[in-house]
Formats: sequence, C-alpha cells, structure tokens
Amino acid sequence: MKNTSLKAHLLIAIILSSLSIVSANDYRGAEYRTKEEYIYGRFEVRLKAPYKEGMLASFFTYWTGGEGIWNEIDVEVMARYNDNVQFNVITPTQSGNHVAHYPMSNPTNLDYHIYAFEWTPQYVAWFVDGVLAVRQMGEHIQTLTKPQKIMMNVWPPQWETWAGVLNPLSLPAFAYYDWVSYYSYTPGTGNYGTGNNFTHSWTDNFDSWDTTKWDKATHTWGGNKSDFIQENAVFHNGNLILCLTDKINIGYTDVTPPSISYARAAANKVTVVFTEEVDQTMAEDETRYFISGVTINNAVLQEDLKTVELSVSGLTIPSTNNLIVLSMKDRAPVPNTSGAKLSTLIMPQPLTFPIKINCGGSADLDYLADIEFSKTTEYGFFDGTATVYPSTLSISGTDEDAIYQAERYNMVGYKVRVPNGKYNVKLLFAEKYYNSAGSRVFDVYIEGSLAIKNLDVFAQVGKNAACIKEITNINVTDEELDIQFADLVNSAFISGIIITVNTTGVLDEGNFSPDNFKVEQNYPNPFNGKTTINFSLKAPDNINFGLFNALGQEIFFKQFGQLPEGNHQYILDTDGLTGTYLPSGIYFYVFTSSTKKETRKLVLLN
Repeated sequence: MKNTSLKAHLLIAIILSSLSIVSANDYRGAEYRTKEEYIYGRFEVRLKAPYKEGMLASFFTYWTGGEGIWNEIDVEVMARYNDNVQFNVITPTQSGNHVAHYPMSNPTNLDYHIYAFEWTPQYVAWFVDGVLAVRQMGEHIQTLTKPQKIMMNVWPPQWETWAGVLNPLSLPAFAYYDWVSYYSYTPGTGNYGTGNNFTHSWTDNFDSWDTTKWDKATHTWGGNKSDFIQENAVFHNGNLILCLTDKINIGYTDVTPPSISYARAAANKVTVVFTEEVDQTMAEDETRYFISGVTINNAVLQEDLKTVELSVSGLTIPSTNNLIVLSMKDRAPVPNTSGAKLSTLIMPQPLTFPIKINCGGSADLDYLADIEFSKTTEYGFFDGTATVYPSTLSISGTDEDAIYQAERYNMVGYKVRVPNGKYNVKLLFAEKYYNSAGSRVFDVYIEGSLAIKNLDVFAQVGKNAACIKEITNINVTDEELDIQFADLVNSAFISGIIITVNTTGVLDEGNFSPDNFKVEQNYPNPFNGKTTINFSLKAPDNINFGLFNALGQEIFFKQFGQLPEGNHQYILDTDGLTGTYLPSGIYFYVFTSSTKKETRKLVLLN
C-alpha cells in the first residue's frame, strides 16, 4: 500500500494546474469565499446537499497564498451518497492519507445538517450535528500553519470512481447553505466547543451578499468539469444556494423535467430511479407505469424522493422488457412535467451462497473478483484504491494467503444485493503495511449500525496475520447488504468478505399458528442433494409443499393430501427434481394447510 492516496495525487495535480477563467467546460458551478483569512478556530455551516451522482458540495478552509505550500481542511458531501460524508486535511508534503469517511444516520439531502470542524495547533476534529465524528492529531496537523479563507463550492469532479458518473439530465443541482459561523480559538477563556476553548466571532445568515466579507469566485482548475460563475451563487429565502447547471440555464432555476435514470427488476417488483426528486402523488399513481404483459399493482415513493418501487405480477425473470413512464413531475418551485419515457429493465443475476469477495484482487480460489458497484452489478465497492502484495508474502493463520495478499483501502464501503432475510458476514483483514499498534484504526458499519468499533488489526494479531471478524444475524429488508467504513486513524482497509445465510431464521410467519402445525428447519442445511424436513400436525389436515427460488418462482410442488395428526418427515431430493439442474443458492420451502402456512429458508450447495 502506498503512503499517499490516489486522491492526494489527483489533488496535487489540481493545484499545480493553473487556474483559469476561460475554459471549454460544459457545466457551470459556484464558489463562495471569505475575503479574510483565519488561523485556528471552530468553523460551522448548516447545509442541505444535493443527492445526484457525479458532484459534491463542500465547506472548507484553504490557504490561497501559494508559495508551493498547501494548507486545506475539508468537509465534502459527495452527492452520489446520501448516507456518507468525507473529511480531509491536505498538508504541504502530502505525507500520509488523511481522508476520513463518516456514515450518516440521516440523509444528507432531505434536511439540513450542521457540519463543523475545530482547528487548533494540536488537532483537527470534525462534528456532525454536534457529535464528534473524527479527530486527527500528529505531525501533519502541525504543518497547518497558514491562515485560510472559508469557502463553499459545488462542482463535478472528473474522477468517476470518486464522485460517480454525472448525468447531464440530472441538472440543475442545488446546495442550500443556511448559515456559516466562525468561532476564534481562545484556549482557557472561551465558552464554546471542545473544552470551551472557542469564542463566537460572527455568523452570516445569508440574507444577502455581504460584499465586504465575501467574494463569488470566477475560476476553474484541472479536474473540475465546471466553470465557477457569480450567477450560480444565489441568495433566496434566507439561503445561499450554490448551483450546478449547464451552460444555458444558469442560476437558481429548473426547467428540466425528470427522466428515468434506470429501472431494475427483481422478484415481483421493479425499482425505478429518477434523475431528481419527484412529486409523490404522480409517482404513486400506478397507471402511469406500463410494462408489456405485466400487471402494475401499486407504486410507492421511497424516502429519497427519487426512487419508486413498483409491485408487479406476471414479470418473467430473466426476460427482455421495457418500462414506460407516461409522465412524471418534479418538485421544482415551478414544477416540470415530462412526457413519456422508456427504460430497458435491468435483469438481476442473483449470486450463489456463500458470497465470497476478494477485495482488491481478481477472482481467486472460490472468491469473486473485486468490482465497482453499479446499477447493473450484484455487488461491488464504492471508492478506494486496490493493491496486491507479492504472492511470496506469507500470511499466518490462514491457508488462503492469496486473498489476504490483496486489499482495498480508503473505500466508502461495499454493497451486495441479496434477498431479504438474515445473514452472517465475515470480514477478512491482514495488516501488511503498518508496523505498530495504533497506526490504523477504523469502525465498521453494517446496515447502518455500528458492527465493529475501533478495529486495530495490528494490535489484535500483529503484522502479516489473518484477522477474521464475524457479525451474525444481520437483518436485510431492502435487498441490499451495506457495509461502510469510518476511518479514525489512517485509512480503513479490507481483504475479503464472506456472506452466508443465517439458517436459523424463519421468514414470512405471519400466517403460522403453533396450534395448527409446526415445521422444523431442514437438516443438513446447507446441503447437497438430499435434506430432511420434519413437521408435525396437532390435527388431521390437507398439506401441500412448495419449493421456490430467491426470485419467488415456483420450482416444485407436491400434494401430500390428508395427513393424520402426529410427527411426519419429508426427504427433499433436489437431484432431478424438476428435470433441470438446480444451481447453488437460497431457496424457500412452504408448507400449507387448509388455513395456515409456514415458510423456511434452505441453502443448496452443488
């Protein structure tokens, strides 16, 4: 692993490239900056960010004096996520990587959040809504010695692995800044912030442009796909609104109707993602959606206000089919309504269990290759850098050295598409770069909850040794298993992920009554070929059995007929069950009586 991140090198390239007012960029962004420079203090902003891929909204301080010296402290809300923010310190020598990712418990785009950082000679600490998120200390903090201007901007980076892919149809995008406050650093005499070491100096509520305090920028740089223009820094209803637009429709105006970003099929549903937030009444009118040969039962707008889930019946998976949205309205102050839009349905390619990912590496042993997550993939990473150590490097405590020799670091996280249910996750680590405890520390979040706190792999197992952390009974309700990393000291990293089904869970038991009948979990489970299922009746009843795949499609049906009360046993033999080969994966078996049913999950390994 290199000592500086890819983004650090990219940022250096930005600064070394000359600033320019004239460019051929297709987009127009905005930047607002103080005239005065500040050294040390607490800096706060109340911000509601956009949620659109390919751009970011920021709040930061920056030394503009040149002299080949770089001093910068960042809060960057990467708009491809609405559940993660990024913090960074950029220092003169760029020694080490100081980017830190922080998972958010509430969306960044649906309401305002207060982002703050404290800069002192000893540390830089970031806060979200008053809660300490990250604190950095060490030699690099001592190099932050230059007075810096307070800045905010919105812009589209050219690096898609970092910011995502900008869809021009998603523009305009707006970042809403409610206010900015500055507190001077007054150790021992203050009344605010950590240790009451800060004193309020000023707050700007952004009722209008204070030309004595602030400038609107008019420049760009290499790596920024937009030019900053003054017209895109707008004051409206007590907010500073920084706008990202095309070249024609600049300022705080929206004349672009919503389009379909993509539509993805799953068992009995279709997920439609629009390019912007849409009107709820129109979005939930199922008559506006059409798929040939498929019945649209209902439509529900999701929390992000741009995703609609369609409940459908009659959809064959896989198949080639299109979704037509007859019209859709956005949430602009003067709403825009689209005409009919068509999108080809993306079909799922379900993974088989166990799901094993070689993070940072290629397909090896029985592990999948590391890939970037997208609308067409079943799993993948967000951001980060991959590295592979020599195959001669021996990793103790494992016979899968090749997996631990690879790693991805400085990533936001991973996402894996799985059926709703409960899972066990193993995370594989091996510290191969640092030589002492405390050199790398991070948290791990799974499905939005803190799963591992203050993980220091070296402190636990030493260098070049396998470290496995298992988190069990993870409940997935949105068909996506999310893993995120929060960097505390240097960059989080990971070598492998193993996801297995928690076979003790029971799904869809709403209609089951223990007074009627009881079905046991099959054994063995997972299994190959044959597995045994015990069930019991408290009274004679007519019993049927069904086997379904993860997409909800019926694989096999059997009528037991009228069975007497007592204990019963059924041996399920999947070899030749349907006349076709059944692939490894999750299946569901359902017992139904005249009035009740019970569903359980089994895992087939072929």
